[in-house]
Amino acid sequence: MTKEEFKELSGKKTLLLDGAMGTNLMLRGMPKGVCTEEWLTEHPDIPEALLSEYAAAGSDIIYAPTFAANPIALARFGFADRTEEFCKKLVRIAKKASAGRCLIAGDLTMTGKADASYEELLDAYVRQISALSAEGVDLLAAETMMSENEATAACDAASQFPGLPLMVTMTVEADGSLLAGGNVFDCLPVFEAMGADAAGINCSVGPDQLESVIRGIREYLSIPVICKPNAGVPVIDEKGHAVYGMGPDSFAEAMLRLIDAGAGIVGGCCGTTPEYIKLLRERIDR
Repeated sequence: MTKEEFKELSGKKTLLLDGAMGTNLMLRGMPKGVCTEEWLTEHPDIPEALLSEYAAAGSDIIYAPTFAANPIALARFGFADRTEEFCKKLVRIAKKASAGRCLIAGDLTMTGKADASYEELLDAYVRQISALSAEGVDLLAAETMMSENEATAACDAASQFPGLPLMVTMTVEADGSLLAGGNVFDCLPVFEAMGADAAGINCSVGPDQLESVIRGIREYLSIPVICKPNAGVPVIDEKGHAVYGMGPDSFAEAMLRLIDAGAGIVGGCCGTTPEYIKLLRERIDR
């Protein structure tokens, strides 16, 4: 997919993304503390089934589960040299799950290394994007970015692959402030100027707390605004599990209000399931 094709598609309708990956993988048997990318390649039927359910629910775009498949993050498990292997295998899983029903985004996120130099970040993202591009993703999604520095490095890296559209989403507090300092209203226009084709927020809080943030972002951007929030703010139960309080119906209704506020690309993050996406698809189409 070219940038012009993405612009045309996103200008025609509200695009629907997928829902959560990590919280659903844990429900389906992934242990805590493992290297997610290695576990997924060893249990390919599990991410394939989940992504297939999102495609069947009506997602226009699903995210290949390459979230932390960058050499800096993988180095914590001793797997930096398997970056290309993991990225390519995980994109193949997503393509099989999609079966041509939706577009595939190569997923990028923060590296987890607070003291990484800009050059180190740039090299890591270039390496990851190179593998994703070689395996034929339709676009890139830099998501759950908490630091403007890392997000900027991801944008810089993506600019070396000008044929791929880029979506960038930051994780914010309910007032739009970034977890690492600064605010989303200042940084997103920078990413647009660097070539991002859509930008916005994901994770953190529920959609019921984000209407003013989305309205504010809409005023600052000329590209589509993305909103992919959690199913509410989680509480931790007695077993140490995060429990998300918004059900599919209340989530979908809140998301419709965010579309009215200016969001043009929507989906779900932690706590959401294919059921949430299916209901949101129905509400959007209706």
